[in-house]
Amino acid sequence: MADLTRYHAKRNFSVTPEPSGTEGADVGSADDHAGWCRFVVQKHWASSLHYDFRLEWKGTLKSWAVPKGPSLDTHDKRMAVEVEDHPLSYASFEGTIPAKQYGAGRVIVWDEGWWQPLGDADAALQGGNLKFELKGHKLTGKWVLVRMKGRGEKQAPWLLIKENDQFARPASKFSVVDEMPDSVVGASSVRDSPVAAKPDQKPLVAAPRAALPASLAPQLATLAESAPADGANWMYELKFDGYRLLARVEKGAVALFTRNGLNWSAKLRALQRSLKDMGLPDGWYDGEIVVPDDQGRPDFGALQQSFEDKKTGDIVFYLFDLPYCDGEDLREQPLEVRRAKLQAILAERSAEQVRFSEAFDAPAESVKASACKLGLEGVIGKRRDAAYRSGRNTDWIKLKCLQRQEFVIGGYTDPAGSRSNLGALLLGVFDAKGELQYAGNVGSGFSEKALGDLHARLLPLATPTRPFATTPIAGLPHWVEPSLVAEISFAGWTAAGRVRHAVFQGLRTDKPAIDIRRETPVAAAAIAAAGFKQTATEKTGATRSAPPAPGLRVTHGERVVDASTGISKLEIVRHYEQVGALMMVHLKGRPLSWVRAPSGLAGELFFQKHADVSRMADVREGGEDGPEDSRASGSMLEVLSAQGLLSAAQWNVIEFHTSNFSAPKLLLPDRMVFDLDPGDGVTWARVQEAAQVLRNFLDQLGLPAFLKTSGGKGLHVLTPLRRAANAETVKAFSHHIVDHLRATLPQWFVAKSGPKNRVGKIFIDYLRNGPGATTVAAWSVRARPGLGVSVPVEWDELASLRGGDHWTLRSVGRRLAIGNSPWAGYAKAATGLGRAMKIMDFKPPPSTSL
Repeated sequence: MADLTRYHAKRNFSVTPEPSGTEGADVGSADDHAGWCRFVVQKHWASSLHYDFRLEWKGTLKSWAVPKGPSLDTHDKRMAVEVEDHPLSYASFEGTIPAKQYGAGRVIVWDEGWWQPLGDADAALQGGNLKFELKGHKLTGKWVLVRMKGRGEKQAPWLLIKENDQFARPASKFSVVDEMPDSVVGASSVRDSPVAAKPDQKPLVAAPRAALPASLAPQLATLAESAPADGANWMYELKFDGYRLLARVEKGAVALFTRNGLNWSAKLRALQRSLKDMGLPDGWYDGEIVVPDDQGRPDFGALQQSFEDKKTGDIVFYLFDLPYCDGEDLREQPLEVRRAKLQAILAERSAEQVRFSEAFDAPAESVKASACKLGLEGVIGKRRDAAYRSGRNTDWIKLKCLQRQEFVIGGYTDPAGSRSNLGALLLGVFDAKGELQYAGNVGSGFSEKALGDLHARLLPLATPTRPFATTPIAGLPHWVEPSLVAEISFAGWTAAGRVRHAVFQGLRTDKPAIDIRRETPVAAAAIAAAGFKQTATEKTGATRSAPPAPGLRVTHGERVVDASTGISKLEIVRHYEQVGALMMVHLKGRPLSWVRAPSGLAGELFFQKHADVSRMADVREGGEDGPEDSRASGSMLEVLSAQGLLSAAQWNVIEFHTSNFSAPKLLLPDRMVFDLDPGDGVTWARVQEAAQVLRNFLDQLGLPAFLKTSGGKGLHVLTPLRRAANAETVKAFSHHIVDHLRATLPQWFVAKSGPKNRVGKIFIDYLRNGPGATTVAAWSVRARPGLGVSVPVEWDELASLRGGDHWTLRSVGRRLAIGNSPWAGYAKAATGLGRAMKIMDFKPPPSTSL
């Protein structure tokens, strides 16, 4: 029997929900899994936040408390204090340990998986140097626990250190505890087996039977800065320098489609015949067509020329995925399962023009280095367990040897010197508003034949109208209709958004010009976080390819809104779907304004009180057809339902700001708002203290105070009001309160807005109480890097907050279970201002009723 004496002595199991270890829970053993044992890391909000690192060994969980949490940086030596052994059943414990109990506070399973000692574990534990390997959701690879020389401590201090391997990451680039803060319960099959899935493994869930759809949008890869750290979860293929192609096979008939759904069967008769002769099962076959050069490398110019000359017999079709096959919808099956099925089909049916795209069992950087050395474009990385999801996402990534993408041709210059036909092409990319933005020019990479062919293609497109949003260059270039797409390689981007050292590779005829956007690489950390979030969601019942809401069409969902995190428009829409019911409590019947970001946070932001909402479901403008007297608030928009939230998010709305008025009486405010806005140099601890000071003062005045994070730098304190005083009076009285606090604590507070006035001090923004003013709503995302979220909180949670952006779009999911409960008494707490005004000897304007 395991010795749990110390564990039991510290706990009262009639009070705490923690397991006693006598429940008979079977967590598993090393004998069951070829030497692998369970491990768990529990995030524990006790008197101070820490992480409990636990390894299953000989019937108990050997346990260490790690104050700062694990780090993937090999230079970080994280203190790990050895604590009492815990029962095996503790590995699945999540919940709140009640106050006055040992370890009081909330506990979540932050990571879990399997561990294996690298050597004799008993001797290593005794000697104080335990080396081991982890296979978890967040922690993978080799680690070591080293016991420090004791100085009489009751609890032995150890150091938890990441060993140098492919999973190590510098702390300056990635913090696993910050980037991946949430529970992993139910997140993936790591819980079920320590051994990675094999390509020939049967699917865990049978693929559903389904009729073959008439069309299929392909899955697209996202440009990445570097390979994700969790290399074991990824496979890598060569990035073919060709055209994407999908083959639909049904009852022996073969049709070939581009990524945009164009039927190219007539252009690829030889390939169509080869596929037909193979006798493939009905299905959709996904791949890339190329023309190999003499050394077998894809030659994009040769591919383009084959279409120009209408000689496509040398084209080779590399297949890499199988979304549908033989009456089954395979899209929800893991990638490795789909590829294994595809490989088996091709092994039985050979054709010179049709080949299987092999994956390489090597680290990403090694595969990429080899591809670059061979003069190839780069590699494609794919999550091994990912479903097939139409559109661009981070389950597939591309790592390029050189920067390369498509550009729209908007004009050209005259030739100089001995060159004929044209000098340089003027390039552009479309922004979120559909305007063509100049992106530089390209004057190299042309053969004489290419110059002539291009000139002949451009002449019929001549137009006197400049296609670019601004005049790109001086002189008199020749403008053309922006319909031709050129593939360009280049060294990088200038600060002004121009390509450097551009080289023309060829024209693209498989992509429409209007789809051409600037590619922005996504950080590996963001890819890892997105993958974890997707996996956790899907294993709890969500469908990967499902739209955010029935009937809602999200356009350009793959567009990256925040480059610092890689968060896409689709993720923002999904957030508003998740918080819809919670957020409508704060929006219903309340005029609002919003902030749109059509080009993401890096582009121009639009603050709007009025908008054309004729094509937006459940969103309306106020006035004669809107809420009664909505014009009094100066805000004319209203979201009528959670569906309206999604309509607005589809229209690139990021922030929702509500006024202090609500239906049915919109002439009198029903709340007073104080926005604590810290200036440069103000510590977060000072902001917390200031919020408590404000609360205490409001309490002396008999006024209730409800707290929420702003999602930005500060905090919001709201007082619910009975509708009695008008907006001018509420604003004047809030100003009076702020002035009093400033006079009392001049070293803390300032009464004037503006960054220069707030250096080292806090401006309590009373201007939020003006007739036309608004405040960001609870559960709204903020349009700033990191995408913080405004969240209602209890006052006793204030000390545990890390900042006004304590919750972000990626971390707020775990908060939804708590929801609006911190404000449960908000409506009943509404009060008048008469008594408070008397206490402060405040004289309202004569026209004001109290």
